[in-house]
Amino acid sequence: MRNYLFCEAGFVEKPQWQPNCWVNVVCPDQNDFDFLTNELKVPQSFLNDIADIEERPRTETEGDWLLTLLRIPVAATNPEKDLPFTTVPIGIITNNEIIISVCYHQSDMLPDFIEHTRRKQINVRNKLDLILRLIYSSAVWFLKYLKQINTDITAAEKELERSIKNEDLLRLMRLQKALVYFNTSIRGNEVMVGKLRTIFQDTNFLDIELADDVVIELKQAYNTVNIYSDILTGTMDAFASIISNNVNTIMKRMTSFSIVLMIPTLIASFYGMNVDVHLDHIPSAFAIIVVVSFSLSALAFWVFRRIKWF
Repeated sequence: MRNYLFCEAGFVEKPQWQPNCWVNVVCPDQNDFDFLTNELKVPQSFLNDIADIEERPRTETEGDWLLTLLRIPVAATNPEKDLPFTTVPIGIITNNEIIISVCYHQSDMLPDFIEHTRRKQINVRNKLDLILRLIYSSAVWFLKYLKQINTDITAAEKELERSIKNEDLLRLMRLQKALVYFNTSIRGNEVMVGKLRTIFQDTNFLDIELADDVVIELKQAYNTVNIYSDILTGTMDAFASIISNNVNTIMKRMTSFSIVLMIPTLIASFYGMNVDVHLDHIPSAFAIIVVVSFSLSALAFWVFRRIKWF
């Protein structure tokens, strides 16, 4: 799917492509590929690089074409089975009069960014402005998803306080993995801003104030990720210690219970042997043996209670 957007106090959709408009391609099909490669002459290698889910933020040139790869956050369609949040690559392909963005995954960021430019009547002056504003928008969405992650962490902690379940621990583990992806992607986008400033430093494309705002927003997102990651790591370590302590407590109780039951069993084993036990002439020998057995068991139980093994 593709649409053509021209900046007129915000991006306005056009029925067909025209020079200096933004071609936004999301989840491209064969018709989109044919348009990009045959009509706009986009290098096929650029499209292949963007399709790689593991691509890191970077720039690449081929002729007069410039490929800028970024990472943007997306929410999972099935968070119960997949990671609740992850990051995917988006490529911005530009030359002197063509601006194309290609993303092989659906995201809420791009429609929100387009709507934001219309609502705020933002004038995007050139291709670098568009790239920087997309990076800025990605940082905003990173922060938005980080708030949701923090809410999910709090909810999982409350569930674990009531009862430690594997599902809640796996939920925290998936959130921790999402934070790792966020961390590396935000850091990569921040490095990309520095590269873009170097590439366009001798041109009139660079808006220094906008670039500084983008770096500040990315640093805030990066610091927030690190804070939540440290909190989650501490939480996981704490619950691991609690689980280990609970296992030790259960083992102590089971061992104590086995010892208490072993005492009457041991006495009954001795007096059940076919030998002279020196009590066969006493009429109440059985009652005496039972009382002594239970008395010793009660004594062992009292001792274990004193040392808090029960």
